[in-house]
Amino acid sequence: MKIKAFVFGLLLTAGLGIHANAQSKDTSTSTDGKVGKTVNKIGNKTAKTAVKAQSIIKDKKYDSKVGPDGQTIYINGKSEYYYVDAKGKKVFVKASDLKDK
Repeated sequence: MKIKAFVFGLLLTAGLGIHANAQSKDTSTSTDGKVGKTVNKIGNKTAKTAVKAQSIIKDKKYDSKVGPDGQTIYINGKSEYYYVDAKGKKVFVKASDLKDK
């Protein structure tokens, strides 16, 4: 369990560092704009992976239901339903918005 927490912390730190660097990048020229967009995509993907890893370790996966667009649903300790979006943010949904698999 300690190894999983360490890996999660490492991924989260790397993702947030890349994402913060991408947002502070000056995109005044076309080359910098392309690099900034690429770094931003990498940061979003890393953040999404880190949050999903945390969700798998910490929360319970809801196997019989999916989100509004087919997303994997997780249940946290407060019995709240959520999925992880493309930017790595938890999006909470109502139980009535969930769909059967």
